[in-house]
Amino acid sequence: MNQKYMIYMYLLKARTFIALLLVIAFFSVMVPNFLTTSNLLIMTQHVAITGLLAIGMTLVILTGGIDLSVGAVAGICGMVAGALLTNGLPLWNGSVIFFNVPEVILCVALFGVLVGFDNGAVITRFGVAPFICTLGMMYVARGSALLFNDGSTYPNLNGMEALGNTGFSTLGSGTLLGIYLPIWLMIGFLLLGYWLTTKTPLGRYIYAIGGNESAARLAGVPIVKAKIFVYAFSGLCSAFVGLIVASQLQTAHPMTGNMFEMDAIGATVLGGTALAGGRGRVTGSIIGAFVIVFLADGMVMMGVSDFWQMVIKGVVIVTAVVVDQFQQKLQNKVILMRRHEEKLAAAGATS
Repeated sequence: MNQKYMIYMYLLKARTFIALLLVIAFFSVMVPNFLTTSNLLIMTQHVAITGLLAIGMTLVILTGGIDLSVGAVAGICGMVAGALLTNGLPLWNGSVIFFNVPEVILCVALFGVLVGFDNGAVITRFGVAPFICTLGMMYVARGSALLFNDGSTYPNLNGMEALGNTGFSTLGSGTLLGIYLPIWLMIGFLLLGYWLTTKTPLGRYIYAIGGNESAARLAGVPIVKAKIFVYAFSGLCSAFVGLIVASQLQTAHPMTGNMFEMDAIGATVLGGTALAGGRGRVTGSIIGAFVIVFLADGMVMMGVSDFWQMVIKGVVIVTAVVVDQFQQKLQNKVILMRRHEEKLAAAGATS
């Protein structure tokens, strides 16, 4: 086989990592403090937000779907956390229950899973296209977040000692072994996503659905359950993003997560996940998140205008899709060449 094609294939498969190295090399030259330990930790903390959403988005896109609601779900989950910490949970008899921080996190996580479950149920049970369903959920979640407190924020989420709900800031700003907790959360979800997609029957179902849903259905793959799971998992990732942002700001804002879905989709596509489904890895999506965030933070440190940042991000994402299509065509060509060589070898052996 032509070695040139194999070299091209290896370079294309490693394109996201190569792009990350190029971004780091460029900004390390242009920005003096870019590679300092403190700056890298802060930027990786920013990566955790996009990375968490990208992990959930990867599972959804692998099935051939899309989830446009992740940013809005993060926003409403932050508002739910703010309401529980500030006002508690009113009961029918007029009393109010206040939860401690772990209980608030659990309640918000379950809320995010429920929203994702609703997305999956509507898509599978009623045959609504994922784009339309999650677009509608995006508006519902964003509007509900604004209605939560009449468009206002929940400020000063410090809690009260008497109510036992202090310590919320630890989730977003606390450290373990010198590394911020959001980074550990991203690592935990990355390991979970990797295990689900590579070591479990569910992972095989997800790839089978994205590769050929009709064939998967004939093979007995539980399509409805698998799709509902990936949207619920995406909702869980969104919930933790909402919690992290609210914890870092110590304020729950109804517009939290605005346009986060674009960064998540961009990181997923940049990481090599095919928008048509059936091909991709969560590890690639995390590297894509590093590229997106390091690029954005580097431009901020250089003083690049927000408008130019949007233009450059868009160009990067479109370029990633074009390169992905080129890789797929080249991969198909390599497969055909291998089959041709195998046929020639078999013919030579029989003659």
